[in-house]
Amino acid sequence: MTEFRTERDSMGEVQVPAQAYYGAQTQRAVENFPISGRTLSPPMIHAMGKVKYAAAVANRDLGKLSGTGKNPIDDSQIEALLSACQQVAAGELDDQFPIDVFQTGSGTSSNMNVNEVISNRAIEILGGDRFAADKSVHPNDHVNMGQSTNDTFPTAIHVAVARAIHDDLLPALSRFADVLKDKAQQWDRIIKIGRTHLADATPLRLGQEFGGFARQIEMSVGRAQRGLEAVLELPVGGTAVGSGINTHPEFGGRVAEVLAKETSIPFVEAVNHFEGNAQRDGLVECHGQLRTVATTLFNVTNNIRWLGSGPRCGFYEIKLPDLQPGSSIMPGKVNPVMCESMMQVAARVVGNDQTVAFSGATGGQFQLNIMMPVMGETTLESVDILTGATNAFVDLCAKDIEANEEACEAAVEKSLSMVTSLNPYIGYEMAAKLAKEAFQSGKTIRELCREKQVLPEDQLNEALDPMSMTEPQA
Repeated sequence: MTEFRTERDSMGEVQVPAQAYYGAQTQRAVENFPISGRTLSPPMIHAMGKVKYAAAVANRDLGKLSGTGKNPIDDSQIEALLSACQQVAAGELDDQFPIDVFQTGSGTSSNMNVNEVISNRAIEILGGDRFAADKSVHPNDHVNMGQSTNDTFPTAIHVAVARAIHDDLLPALSRFADVLKDKAQQWDRIIKIGRTHLADATPLRLGQEFGGFARQIEMSVGRAQRGLEAVLELPVGGTAVGSGINTHPEFGGRVAEVLAKETSIPFVEAVNHFEGNAQRDGLVECHGQLRTVATTLFNVTNNIRWLGSGPRCGFYEIKLPDLQPGSSIMPGKVNPVMCESMMQVAARVVGNDQTVAFSGATGGQFQLNIMMPVMGETTLESVDILTGATNAFVDLCAKDIEANEEACEAAVEKSLSMVTSLNPYIGYEMAAKLAKEAFQSGKTIRELCREKQVLPEDQLNEALDPMSMTEPQA
């Protein structure tokens, strides 16, 4: 059986797992929110550790921790506090954060969870009794000094989201864009038929088509970067309502400086702490950019799926790598599984955007938004699955796509839209009649034009040169 210890808080006694670093307030939250079994994600926990570290550095440098106020601590205690913060930030204590995502709207439960873990771990580092009632490094007085959940929790959300975009999503999208650009260069001379409305259109080059895909992903890199920029302002320093009560006027700026140095991301103090505390508009904006990235990834991979359809009864203009059997009943069938996986991820992110936008619009009353935990975790999930799906698609599909040059060129000659290049010679009406007759007779435009002697052979060959149709002509 699990052993417990008895701890006390302002509401009385609580039974806490005997060896847990967390204390009474964390345990109360565990008991109050048996909702989903989903705890805060590691990136969020690590970001909270980073924020607590930056806060401790600022308070140390401002002389607040060792000052003349109640319960000052010495240099060794400060160092232990900083070390414990760094251990949380490094993921060394991830198993000490058991609170459900769907908790108090400000994230107070998780903020106190972090405070308690850091406090007890710091005491242990000092060689003291972390279970003692009198805390030599106190969770509120020291770890949470100059802070409120209302400013530190949204600060941690911004830090976690920005780091995930900066460290993970941006590199993944950049890799994808580079692979597509390489394919565009390799296939620049392969002519194929264009399609609009899923109907045959005029020719283009396969390289041009993939160049368009590459540009879409390049623009997604820019959108992800703008999403990151939307969360660079940090609420820390506003404390409870934005007024900065119980903190030093330089505290917020100093914390932002430390976090910028630690992460290589240019975080800054919120311009207006009343806005910074109360509203999560920056997070809504950030996720809106992620939603657009998701729709682009859906579009590009769905187009690749269509281009690879077949192998005998579809387009089959590109060959996707065979990764796994595609059917439990049809032997030999292989499906575009990586495209489908990406499309499902994109659908999830678009749905997540509704959660974030709704929470931003409806959760903020006066000086606090009470939907922060779900907003933060939903945004982090979106970044995480977009990153994972993009990396998997690049590694397992995009890099190994091959062009089916024969299929591309065969479709060009059969296309009725070849007649478009005859417009300058015979006019739209005559060209339309030729297209209809070619369709009814089963002949190609070239064959019908030769039969009817629409143009001299040399002029016909010049007009129906597919390569010339892929660029503007003077």
